[in-house]
Amino acid sequence: MFKKTFLIIITLLSTLGQSQILGSRLDKKTLALGEVGVFEINITNLQGKDVVSAPKNELLPFHFEEVKDSISKQQDSYERIIEFQVFEEGKFKIPALDFKIGGQIYHTIPYEVEVVNTAQKGDQINDIMKNKEIPLDVQDYWQLYKWYILGILTLFAIIFVIWQVLKYLKRRKNSPIVMTNQTLRELEGLKKKKYIESGNYRSFYVELIDISRNFLAKQYRIPADVLLTDDLIDVLKTNNTISKENEKVVEEVFLRSDLVKFAKTFPDEPTMSKDFEDIRAFVKRSSKDLEAEHLRTGV
Repeated sequence: MFKKTFLIIITLLSTLGQSQILGSRLDKKTLALGEVGVFEINITNLQGKDVVSAPKNELLPFHFEEVKDSISKQQDSYERIIEFQVFEEGKFKIPALDFKIGGQIYHTIPYEVEVVNTAQKGDQINDIMKNKEIPLDVQDYWQLYKWYILGILTLFAIIFVIWQVLKYLKRRKNSPIVMTNQTLRELEGLKKKKYIESGNYRSFYVELIDISRNFLAKQYRIPADVLLTDDLIDVLKTNNTISKENEKVVEEVFLRSDLVKFAKTFPDEPTMSKDFEDIRAFVKRSSKDLEAEHLRTGV
């Protein structure tokens, strides 16, 4: 009987001597916010077997910020030391962790860590982790601010295009050709009223002179819309902007219009037709006056 009991004890000791021993240790179960804790795993009696576990810096759960994870393995032993921090108050669990040793799964015991805020009212608060200073080069600044830069450049481009379009439209609107064509259309509108054929010389000359004065004011930059006839003729003669031929037409038609206005003359149909055609010819020739003026002044 004694011999049988002795054999059982020897067998148990032999079995235990051949098995691996997995141990773990947590240095503190209560930590302050951001305080570094240490969690150790030790395996003995490895007998050269492989140890498989979670990769470095991925062993502990989410709330545990791993600062350092070092692994040391020898022929007969394995040691893994993890330094960690927790940045939230509360109780957090380290569950049973799996370690595969020579094809067999072993588990550590679970732990619970309580994290407390040790700061008192009035204490100076410092950052738990220091800010990292990262040197930036030109490419980094471009990546940071490129959309702002591109947006500003795009805005400037849009403003420039709008300014050029408005400038072009204004220049086109005030160009001699545009003004000439507009006045010719007004003259055609006057002709369609058939004042000449009906002998309505008063209405004919009133509208003809209004069209002519407006044309002189815009095409030649002469205040023809406010000057009396005699003053306007003097300005035309001293201005040298308008040709002698055109000056003569304006003088004759404008003086005849004044006579009609004061009922000192009663023009017939051929006279009204001639005055109309002379004014229309003057309007068409006006571009030559302006070309000559540009050549003379260089403007």
